Amino acid sequence: MAVNLTPNAIAAIIAGDVNSKPLVQILDIKLIAAAAQPKERYRLLLSDAVSSQHAMLATQLSDRVKSGQVRKGSVVQLIDYICTSSQNRKIIVVLNMETIIRECEIIGNPKSLVEFDSTAQKPLPNGSLDHSTRVSNNRFNAQNPGQSVQSFPPTVQPPYQPPPNYRNHGPMLKNDAPARIIPITALNPYQGRWAIKARVTAKGDMRRYNNARGDGKVFSFDLLDSDGGEIRVTCFNAVVDRFYDAIEIGKVYLISKGSLKPAQKNFNHLKNEWEIFLETTSTVELCPEEDGSIPRQQFSFRPISEIENAENNSILDVIGIVISVNPSVPIMRKNGMETQRRILNLKDGSGKSVELTLWGEFCNREGQKLKEMIDSGSFPVLAVKAGKVNDFNGKSIGSISSTQLFIDPDFPEARGLRNWFDRGGKNVASVSISREIMPGGSKNEIRKTVSQIKDEGLGRSDKPDWVTVKATISFIKTDTFCYTACPLMIGDRQCNKKVTKSGNMWTCDRCNQEFEECDYRYLLQAQIQDHTGLTWVTAFQESGEEILGCSAKELYLLKYEEQDDDKFGGIIRSRLFNQYLFRLKIKEEMYGDEQRVKITIVKADNVNHSSESRYMLDLISKFSR
Repeated sequence: MAVNLTPNAIAAIIAGDVNSKPLVQILDIKLIAAAAQPKERYRLLLSDAVSSQHAMLATQLSDRVKSGQVRKGSVVQLIDYICTSSQNRKIIVVLNMETIIRECEIIGNPKSLVEFDSTAQKPLPNGSLDHSTRVSNNRFNAQNPGQSVQSFPPTVQPPYQPPPNYRNHGPMLKNDAPARIIPITALNPYQGRWAIKARVTAKGDMRRYNNARGDGKVFSFDLLDSDGGEIRVTCFNAVVDRFYDAIEIGKVYLISKGSLKPAQKNFNHLKNEWEIFLETTSTVELCPEEDGSIPRQQFSFRPISEIENAENNSILDVIGIVISVNPSVPIMRKNGMETQRRILNLKDGSGKSVELTLWGEFCNREGQKLKEMIDSGSFPVLAVKAGKVNDFNGKSIGSISSTQLFIDPDFPEARGLRNWFDRGGKNVASVSISREIMPGGSKNEIRKTVSQIKDEGLGRSDKPDWVTVKATISFIKTDTFCYTACPLMIGDRQCNKKVTKSGNMWTCDRCNQEFEECDYRYLLQAQIQDHTGLTWVTAFQESGEEILGCSAKELYLLKYEEQDDDKFGGIIRSRLFNQYLFRLKIKEEMYGDEQRVKITIVKADNVNHSSESRYMLDLISKFSR
């Protein structure tokens, strides 16, 4: 069965047609392998029965090739397409199409448009072909007299006529035609002319950098369009000066004349394989009228229970009820600049809670507002857009420059969470995945007694054992309970290496820097015991604060600066013979030439008698079965 393909379709598209929606045939399909492209991309050879031309298939259509919906010989109708130049060659970019006939014999005797143009006359001004072209077509039809011809009248277009605005004005200059507004998902590097209309959902701070090419500055912002497509836009140097003050979060802009490059996934969390880099010729126009079709933000929330299995440094969205907010504390970065850190806790209906660490301005802005709300007795809903996963001592979430925080937002997920919390979720016990849930698979929640640690040889395998022990503190060493630590930041973590004092300055050998004040961190040695025995354990900073109820610096100053031994001793004695649920890390380490099992307290929780009773009842029910 032969099909009437749209006459002169290839030449029309090359000349600039974007509206005729022609019928063409796919002569060939090839997979393009490129290391820089994170997704598969296919190159097509399109034919209108007389001429053929190479085309690129948009990545969102690649599945049609994989599923067999589009194959060699398929007759398709081009719905959305554009012609652009790549390496001085014309290439068609297919953004959308429909398969009319999945399998079909090759129609006509198509030749490459370059070859055809060199042998055939060009269309006459009235749009008709000269005699030699008509003879060629008649010769083809005569060779196939017995074949039935299927026609698609609605899609067959007459030979392409240039738009009236450009007729008889000579050749069209590059960039004279207005760019079409296309969806963000349809953007690709093979398009020469495009425009997108989108809302700014996030804007990063302007950052300065220094590399081998000199000093520079950069900032980025994220866009969201009405189809849900997202993409990051980055500006450098002189382009920063043009657009930094003009870009506002929440506003809608029309953007064109940028270049597309593969997204750097180490820094870009958006679900798009490309980034836009604006140039000096780029245009960014504010759309003064509000476009209600473009959402103000797009979330992909993950339950807190799923964050346990999230990869370190991955970027995700999370929503939860704020159940506690710690004070903001100053932190010294490695570059000598001081920043702020504030830790708060979120819980949701998955039965889990997680620590969220706020850095910089988040501490004084949203962090302070949340602290005031918690202090007043309310528990706000907090939605976190683009938080970074950290797996140091369990899983936690940290803010980054592109993070956005929404307090008590008005959307379905927040309303559902508020309803759950007010109807009893407030009293539902949750297990923290931060610092207390450690790697080790099924051993995360294993309960042991003190004697089982030794009897079962825990900690002597290649990987550490992680167990929970209910025990009482019977003794705390007070001669060396803390150490002087480096306060500088290395990336998003504090150095914490031991420092030495030289004159009035403290020196860190790791950072190779001096500073006037150091940090004080717990290195607590204690004995814990239960009904089966006792053992020595070590508690570092966070777990030391949980046990003693104050910072290492406060206790250090009390003992060595104020020399108030009575008050110091009172704090220590008040913590003895209190019962805790200890999360322990047990690992054999080398001390000199001797192997010793080291037990570290990762978290110390006061015993919740309600939860503990449920745990005991569950044990009883298991034994009674």
